[in-house]
Amino acid sequence: MAESLYDTSCLSRYCNDDSLSVSSSMEVDDRLSYLEQRVQLQEDEIQLLKAALADVLRRLSSYEEQSQIFGKRIGPTKMRQILQALPSKPSFANGYIPQRKLGGYPSSPSSPKKEMVTRYTSFSRSVSTERLSSLRREGSADSRSRTTSSSSSSSGKKEGKPKDAVFSADDGHVKMFLRGRPVTMPVPEKMKDTYSLNARSELPARSLKLHWVYGYRGRDCRCNLFLLPTGEIVYFIASVVVLYNPEEQQQRHYMGHNDDIKCLAVHPDMVTIVTGQVAGTSKDGKMLPPHIRVWDSVSLNTLHVLGSGYFDRAVTCVGFSKSNGGAYLCAVDDANDHILSVWEWQKEKKLAEVKCSQDSVLAAQFHPLDSNLILTCGKSHINFWTIEGVTLTKKQGLFEKHEKPKYVLSIAFAENGDAITGDSSGNIYVWGKGGTRINLELRGAHEGGVFSLCVLKDGTLVSGGGKDRKLVLWDRDYQKQEELEVPEILGPVRCIAEGKLSEFFVGTTRNAIVKGSFGGEMLPVVQGHMDELWGLDTHPTMEQFVTCGQDKLIHLWDTTTHKPLWSKCIEDAARSVGFHPSATVLAVGTMAGKWLVLDMETQDLVSAHTDGNEIISVVKYSPDGMFLAVASHDNMVYVYSVSEGGRKYTRVGKCTGHSSFVTHLDWSVDSQHFVTNSGDYEILYWNAPTCKQLTCMDTVRMMDWATYTCTLGFSVFGIWPEGADGTDINACSQSHDQKLLASADDFGKVHLFSFPSSHPRAPSHMYGGHSSHVTNVAFLHDDSRLVSTGGKDMSILLWAVV
Repeated sequence: MAESLYDTSCLSRYCNDDSLSVSSSMEVDDRLSYLEQRVQLQEDEIQLLKAALADVLRRLSSYEEQSQIFGKRIGPTKMRQILQALPSKPSFANGYIPQRKLGGYPSSPSSPKKEMVTRYTSFSRSVSTERLSSLRREGSADSRSRTTSSSSSSSGKKEGKPKDAVFSADDGHVKMFLRGRPVTMPVPEKMKDTYSLNARSELPARSLKLHWVYGYRGRDCRCNLFLLPTGEIVYFIASVVVLYNPEEQQQRHYMGHNDDIKCLAVHPDMVTIVTGQVAGTSKDGKMLPPHIRVWDSVSLNTLHVLGSGYFDRAVTCVGFSKSNGGAYLCAVDDANDHILSVWEWQKEKKLAEVKCSQDSVLAAQFHPLDSNLILTCGKSHINFWTIEGVTLTKKQGLFEKHEKPKYVLSIAFAENGDAITGDSSGNIYVWGKGGTRINLELRGAHEGGVFSLCVLKDGTLVSGGGKDRKLVLWDRDYQKQEELEVPEILGPVRCIAEGKLSEFFVGTTRNAIVKGSFGGEMLPVVQGHMDELWGLDTHPTMEQFVTCGQDKLIHLWDTTTHKPLWSKCIEDAARSVGFHPSATVLAVGTMAGKWLVLDMETQDLVSAHTDGNEIISVVKYSPDGMFLAVASHDNMVYVYSVSEGGRKYTRVGKCTGHSSFVTHLDWSVDSQHFVTNSGDYEILYWNAPTCKQLTCMDTVRMMDWATYTCTLGFSVFGIWPEGADGTDINACSQSHDQKLLASADDFGKVHLFSFPSSHPRAPSHMYGGHSSHVTNVAFLHDDSRLVSTGGKDMSILLWAVV
């Protein structure tokens, strides 16, 4: 939708379309019939676009007013002039606009207006169904004896709002509404005579507890890996800070943040930790300000929250002072001028601030011997800041005869107080204590950038390279002693943390953490995905699950050891994955219309096929393993017969009938039928052997389904929140004991419902941890765990069902 807002030719064509008007002389029933027909034909998107545009502009105006309240200067606004030309309420529309959700993952756009437009895609709500709802109420006056409905009056909603759902006892179906579009769902035969739309759903008897976090954010964050005295390494991914003890194989989690964490630092007491996060957007569209949280690593209690409403976009760097017992805290945000601020954090008092640089700032650290001196570095600069009362005075580092790098990437401090920097040219410079001039140059220390520097307790230095993936040990006189290379599959060095004895931990740009030592081997202790993540399936009989993503990686995970049993890289970005019931083979759908079958034991390619050239959104075997359904974004479902235990595939045909991309698919228990959802909120039913669509609802209501991963259907429609626009829920999954239903939404939340969830807005337990849209959920075969995957946050969360 965001793209079409700027297409003026498209808008002018839309604005001239008056074909949606309805003759006022029509009877109510005729008008209802006419409107529903037009909904089905999708001919009323035009007015909805205008309504959505009006709502965007209103929200932008409101956002600008809020920004002015917070003291942010965002320039003069012309919103009021634009809004005066728009109607006070959007005109009637009852349709949908298929759109790709951006989720909650911040992209730090260049202006607040751009950020608001980007974010709006995630939470815009159509208010255009008001008139249709009113007509439905009028039309139901003469049929109340056979129709019951559920409205929102019980929750304090004003009269005239659209209904959640309508139940027709005569026809045996329920209609729910997404963006005003009716979605018809047949009631199962066994519930047809006893179902009541007004019955209350109960909260699930069980709940979730975060058990394990897979992955590490090293791709675009730095200085985010430390070893604590407890033997735990502390790092973050998504909105979770992980405290992981590799020896005891245990994790603890700090869950205080509500969106992406970008930076982390440890206090000199080695107990107190500070983390900073990005700006976010709540489920109801409210802006969540970036802020800093200071917390206790033993109790995991939050001690202080700083800067809420002060920082802009994100907090990208944090650091404690050293020489005064850690009384000060410095921070840099992601504003255009990258504001450097100093805080007396225990009093939650800001001492000083200054515009740091218009270019990127990559690190900010207090000098270990001077609590009034802060070093910052980034694009083409290193600056030395002196705190004088409430002001910060800058001295620029002078490169003089030395090569001035494009980026100064890392800072560390020697025992005598000298500052050590690594840059994008592979050089290491030593700056005299408290001075702004270079005393020593280690030219060409690495091929490519020096991404991290770590001074060990014995005074030696370890440097980490990006391009060459090397770790180099330097003695006190900066003479090279040893070097070690990180395996290519684990990636370039991002961050180095000193471990016990001669060991160290290395965070990499491929989102892995490696443990090693000079003269020893490098072993991964944390691994994850490196790009957007959608594919997920759980093993039919074992405590394992498989994931795949746009990084072209497929991981088979063991939930006992929490390590990948194997990993495989394929040629194309992957989107979907599914186990054969025998678990001897695995099907993988890609972003390019190809799908592969891999041998589970050897990971060898068993079969490869191409169906269209668009995203393969679902690959799912029938319960008996005799069919494979391949659902595509080209609106088709391709059906294959499967033989020889999943090693031979013959196309049966393709299912044609959807008018938008296919999103979800479930098989019937007898393996003869399946149901599909699509991007335009259609529910269609199919006969697998013939690839023919089933149109007889009496036949459909008799079917039992092996899984419930379709987000639209009678047994799951209660998972949709009020005002949902059809893209808010990305996935759902029913537990194998048929008592629980989990959903993944676009706001970083996992919800747990009772199953079935067959009443509007069913109550649920809600869980945070992801920071991007949650793309998938699945229960393990024994329902002891639930797995959820994040999209752009690339995280995998394993929840214990308790």
